[in-house]
Amino acid sequence: MGRHAKDNGGGDFQQAPAGTHLARCVRLTDIGTHHSEYQGKPVTRNQVIVMWELPNETFEVDGQQKPFIVSKFYTNSLSEKANLRKDLESWRGQPFEVKELLGFDLMNVLGKPCILSIVHNEDGKAKVASVAKVMKGMECPQAVNTPDAFWIDEWNQEKFDSFSDGIKKLITESDECRNGIPPVNNSARDTVDKLDEDIPF
Repeated sequence: MGRHAKDNGGGDFQQAPAGTHLARCVRLTDIGTHHSEYQGKPVTRNQVIVMWELPNETFEVDGQQKPFIVSKFYTNSLSEKANLRKDLESWRGQPFEVKELLGFDLMNVLGKPCILSIVHNEDGKAKVASVAKVMKGMECPQAVNTPDAFWIDEWNQEKFDSFSDGIKKLITESDECRNGIPPVNNSARDTVDKLDEDIPF
């Protein structure tokens, strides 16, 4: 499915503060198709991670101020009940037209500003609770991190190598990579094999 969602049925450990924040989308990461269970039934989902930068919320690293980063996992679908569709419509400030549901290019949101509502879960981890359109007249600073995207069907080894071990593992365990589309080099697979005992996924 890659970068088109259809209506077809590495990071810092400091947590972003809870509240409402200006944000800008700085990364889209396709992690492919995965299998799980929900209420005892098998579920197959093509997933993508959307990552935002909070330009007005920073923390210090080696004497430099860096913006907090938050992310959210989505099923790559624009079906009526899909969280991705709900958040995109809220972000756009308007519902999708029928023709758009045939294949919305997620690259349209890369680099775009929005308003995020962030909450902390019981473990103190920052979670994106909602996404909304920036109010008229509100200015969002330009991104510090260069907006970028990774799509499995447009494989880029350099980008893959830059990911955290956990994200690498998710990507290489996808149906797409297991089926050799695209072919993942042996060094990438070897890296993931070594992670199996260390990463709780």
